[in-house]
Amino acid sequence: MKQLEEWLTEHKIEEVECLVPDMSGIARGKILPAKKFIQSVKAHSLRLPESIFIQTVTGGYADDEEDDVISVEDVDVVLQPDPSTIRIVPWYEEPTAQVIHDCFYNDGRPVEIASRQVLRRVLELYDERGWKPVVAPEVEFFLVQVNTDPDLPLMPPIGQSGRPETGRQSYGIDAVNEFDPIFEDVYDFCEAQDIDIDTLTHESGAAQMEINFNHGDPLKLADQVFLFKRTVRHAAMRHKVYATFMAKPLEGEPGSAMHIHQSVVDKRTGRNLFADKNGRDTALFRSHVAGLQRYLPMVMPLLAPNVNSYRRLQPYSDAPINVQWGVDNRTVGLRVPVSSASSRRIENRLAGADANPYLAIAASLACGYLGMIERLKPTNQIEGSAYRLKHTLPRTMYDALQRFEACKPIRPILGEKFIAAVAAVKRTELDAYQRVISSWEREHLLLNV
Repeated sequence: MKQLEEWLTEHKIEEVECLVPDMSGIARGKILPAKKFIQSVKAHSLRLPESIFIQTVTGGYADDEEDDVISVEDVDVVLQPDPSTIRIVPWYEEPTAQVIHDCFYNDGRPVEIASRQVLRRVLELYDERGWKPVVAPEVEFFLVQVNTDPDLPLMPPIGQSGRPETGRQSYGIDAVNEFDPIFEDVYDFCEAQDIDIDTLTHESGAAQMEINFNHGDPLKLADQVFLFKRTVRHAAMRHKVYATFMAKPLEGEPGSAMHIHQSVVDKRTGRNLFADKNGRDTALFRSHVAGLQRYLPMVMPLLAPNVNSYRRLQPYSDAPINVQWGVDNRTVGLRVPVSSASSRRIENRLAGADANPYLAIAASLACGYLGMIERLKPTNQIEGSAYRLKHTLPRTMYDALQRFEACKPIRPILGEKFIAAVAAVKRTELDAYQRVISSWEREHLLLNV
């Protein structure tokens, strides 16, 4: 607590944003004057209702009558700040801080359906084995024109040339420079927040970009991605542009992913456990791949968490359709980049940019962990295009939820109550989506059937 007080005083902070990531990765919480924040933390009076963890992306709440995920009383949970996450909010004029919080019940128990706690649960399993996972996310997103009418399709924004992109500009330097003012703000904002971003590239879609993060601790990287998405949105809006992490925002363009590079090192020595001293794949590496192959299709509600997410997973669209694996192959779901032995890793290409980073990383690491403890064997690595092989991933949220709930080995890893919470939230969102009549239906069914 003393550390927080000193930091707030040193930076002359006037207000504090108390952030809690919900199931969708949306920032929930409260904004308090700095003095009130300190008082509330000391008195354990900084609270939110338990129901924020079953809040849907539409702002409603899941039907929890059968699953009993939260208390019928919808009790308060206590917010406890993580001092390591406190940062300046650089886009405000007044000195404002933001800090990510963990949530606990009055008896001290952590809220097991909270995103950060789910990831911690998985990391603790690795720690018990003497293993330490290392991750590096890559996050894609689109810049689009301001859109205030959801019935109208999204459009690429106008760049500095005065024209929108009309063709593919993969890795185009000048195409990135079209939006230099936005990215100057993004880099400045990230530096102010100690968000350790690395490379900026133009992806395949019109005004589609990718930011790479440096390798590091999974929880810290999840925190950074959570804050980064919010940062990019604010930076773009300063220039009257929207930034969207929607998985498939534009018809005819590829979708946006959150690729997760992951490896496992020895907790004591720091040695990469995926390669031996001669640079060859280890048994643990192969089992990790096998775990991803077997279980990732079962946890897709955490990697592709919205109905729109499944529009991205189409053949020949820069997105995977199965869990084949291969070296330096971008058509597979599990790519092994060419690297030295110390940098041996697996790139999970399944997760969408719309995924909650805590849950996507937790799910990916959980699947690899199961493969390692079950000593699973992977399929032979593929050469050539994986698109010629069967589409084995769920095609809809309904299919994904059925597989998710039927997967028994993943339940003790992620937690029974969390599994029920995800299912309840996603079914509620799916029901809401099913009530919407689309423009496709009006165009093709109105007068033809």
